[in-house]
Parts: sequence; C-alpha cells; structure tokens
Amino acid sequence: MFWDLIRKRAEHNNCEIFSLEEISLHQQEIEKIEYIDKWCKELKILYLQNNLIAKIENVGRLKKLEYLNLALNNIERIENLEGCESLQKLDFTVNFIGELSSVESLQNNIHLQELYLVGNPCTDFKGYREFVVATLHQLKFLDGKKIERSERIKATQDLPTIRQWIREQEEMHLKRRVQEKHEAERNLENKNRRKLPEKVQTEEEHISDADEEESDKEFWEKPTQFTPESRIETHRHMEEKRKAKEAQSEATKKKKPPRTLITADGRALNVNEPKYYMSSDICKLLFLTFFCCRFLDTSLIDVDIQPSYVRIKVKGKVFQLVLPTEVKPDSSCAKRSQTTGHLVITMPKVSTLRFSFALRFSSFFTTTDRCSAPTSTQMEKLEVDPSCHSRLNLADIVQNKKSNSPGPLKLQPVVTDVSKSGNGEFEDDPDVPPLI
Repeated sequence: MFWDLIRKRAEHNNCEIFSLEEISLHQQEIEKIEYIDKWCKELKILYLQNNLIAKIENVGRLKKLEYLNLALNNIERIENLEGCESLQKLDFTVNFIGELSSVESLQNNIHLQELYLVGNPCTDFKGYREFVVATLHQLKFLDGKKIERSERIKATQDLPTIRQWIREQEEMHLKRRVQEKHEAERNLENKNRRKLPEKVQTEEEHISDADEEESDKEFWEKPTQFTPESRIETHRHMEEKRKAKEAQSEATKKKKPPRTLITADGRALNVNEPKYYMSSDICKLLFLTFFCCRFLDTSLIDVDIQPSYVRIKVKGKVFQLVLPTEVKPDSSCAKRSQTTGHLVITMPKVSTLRFSFALRFSSFFTTTDRCSAPTSTQMEKLEVDPSCHSRLNLADIVQNKKSNSPGPLKLQPVVTDVSKSGNGEFEDDPDVPPLI
C-alpha cells in the first residue's frame, strides 16, 4: 500500500521516486511509515498529517529533510529523528505525546527552529513551555510563539526544578495510559463477543435498518476518552459502515445487460461509455488522439487495436471507434503525453500500398494519345480550348514543302567543279570520293 501511494505521488516527477523532494501522504489511513528513508533519500518536505501513525520510524536516514508534518496522528513519544540533520520545522499538533522528556532527543537537530506540540497531553503539564525552551536552545518558535531571550534565560535557571515537575507528571500520565489500554482491550473483547452471534445468522436474518441506526446512534453518543485506541475504534467503525453501505448498494443495484460491442453479423459499433472526446488525422498514417484525464493512472487504460476498430477501456468503461480504413495492428503504437495526459494512437493504413501500386500501374499504361489507359485509374481533367494549350506539337516541326513560309535551312553538300579551276594539271579520279 505504501509503495503504491508513493508511486502515484511521483507521476509529476516523471515517475522517478528516488529524486522526489516533496511528498504529501495526508488522510491516507496510514498506520506505519515504511521504507521511505530508502526510496526517497532526496526528500525535503514530508506531509503525513491526519493518519493513524503510532510510532516515528524509517525517517532517520533522510539527511536533507527540512519539514516533517505528523499532526493528527497517534504518536505518544518523540524518537528516531536524530539522523535528520537538516530538520528545521516539526509539527506534532493534536497527537498523544505524554512523555515530554522525549524532546531531549531533538537536541542534536541543531537546525530545528520551529516545534508545534499544541493539542498534546504534555502541554497541560506544569512548566511545559519552560522545559522545552530550556532543553532545546536552537528553537526560535514554540507552538507558533516566538521565544524571547529573557524567557530562555529564566527557563534555564529554573530547569532543575521544572525537570522534577515534568518527571512526576509523566509517571502519572503513564499510569493513566496503562489503565486506558486495559479498558480499550476489554471493550474490544466485549464487542467481538456481541458480533459472534451475528456471523451465524443466515442471509434472511439480517439486522433491520432501524436496529442499525440505533446501534450507530449509540456508538456516537457514548462518551469516550480521547485516546489512540478510541481514534482507531472510530476509524474501524466508520470503515465497517462504509463497507456495509457499499455492499448494500451493490446488492440493490440493478445489473445492466452487457453492452453490445459487435453485432451478430460481425459489425463493430461505436461506443463511448467514459464520455471522452477524440480527434483523428488521416494521411499516410491514421492518428487518433484520445482526450483522457490528465491525472488518470496509465495502468487503468487498456488499448486494443484491430484492423477495423479501436477499443479503449478506461476503468472498465469501453470506448470503441470504427475506423474509416483498414489498419495494421502489429505496426500500430499507443503513447501517452506526460504533460497533457492525452493518449495518441498511431496506426499505418493497409490501403496506402495498394494506392501507390495503382498509381504506378496507371502511369505505365498512360500514353500520349491516352487510348489504352485503364479508365478506373485515370484522373478526370477539365476540357480547355485546344488552341490555347502549350503542349509541343511534333507535327509542326517539319515544314511542308508546298508551304511558302520560310522554314529551317537544310544543309547540303557543296560540290565544287575542280576541273574548271585554273590549275590544268588536276585529274579527276573517279575512285576518290568527293570532298564535302
């Protein structure tokens, strides 16, 4: 239980427990402090108020701890805090500390400046404030009130007499506590004896609602002393009432028929039981963003990706979405944002490869006259004036001989009659090709 509580508190710290500097574990019905000095050695602030802690333990190795709040618990003695070297503020408001001499264990905490003991039995002792002020010289505030220098000097002078008073009152308190523990044990035994016949009863012989209300009224109106045992008894009584009410509500609650997710013919349906929003983006990949709560634990989310639909379970409630196209479940992935808490699912589409193959197939059959291309893969184009198109006409490159328009000049070999030249010694050899 303690591990789960600390793990949930570490979500804001990238789920890193060992580097936590502040933990709030108030109102968690904790009865024992466990392993926190081994897991969170960097801890500076620790809130443990309003629990059922009876002993200070497993915090002595927190060297960097500066503030410890243990208000509204069942602590009867101050101990095991000598190793908290950086401790500056300590809160024991409304506990059951009766051994006032146990504050001497805080003398080695040289950085301790504030101490709160309001609501403890020791505050009723004669010379309570003077004893604490004279014992802890490093203190600057006691129960929210500043300690003056003159007050400390006077308390130090009267310390031997005050210590004798405190010792006598502590002995009386401890004797009273022994009697209170014996009385609490007897009450618990009597209560267990009354419960034995109720366990033998059958389901048809349950106690009526009027009897339950009467017993509950009797419990709250019965006068009791404010002791650790009475606090635990009150907590257990409230826990039993809560469980009984939950069991009654579960029994009377009408069971809803299971929701239809897939019809008899195999067709998936859209379902949104958790009432969450989503958005999608379709391109080569199909992106699905699921807007779940920011502080929802990821272990409560279950994602199931199928070729034609996506199913997300949030705390047992189903969100199912039919996909517009077929996807590949094996290549899909689901990630959650650590800042917003949104769940992003990435799914590659199966139809992407088919579409690209169709494009290549159509381009292979496309020709200039577009006569043999498949009509199913061709794109429709708007008709334009043929005289305005800018495509090169290969038929106009070679000019017609009958045309009078000037055309490109054609290079022809020029044959020079050398026999008509002035050199009479030249003889034309028919076997020699003419020069160009």
